[in-house]
Amino acid sequence: MKIAVTAQAPSLEAEVDPRFGRAAYFVFFDTETGEAEFLENPNLDQAGGVGVLSGQLMVDRGVEVVITGNCGPKAEQVLKAAGIRIVTGASGKVQEALTRFREGETGSEEGDD
Repeated sequence: MKIAVTAQAPSLEAEVDPRFGRAAYFVFFDTETGEAEFLENPNLDQAGGVGVLSGQLMVDRGVEVVITGNCGPKAEQVLKAAGIRIVTGASGKVQEALTRFREGETGSEEGDD
């Protein structure tokens, strides 16, 4: 499974970035290989539409789960349309957020009623 976590720096020890669209970095973690890839958010300096652009980036990268602090409605729409699970309310270090997710402590999921 490919998981994306928003991060404030390119490290598993970085703090989770509370923003999705304007996150400083994305950490792509592959649960099958245990490998992590760090990507500076290419949409960070765009004037608008960053949630949609970042959402499309997740689709293009084959992400199945996004873990972040908060996800705006337009980004949520793009992610949900692609079948990507969104976990919000994440905080602490990226590695801790991944561990909590893998242990079933998912926080809140967008769209839950």
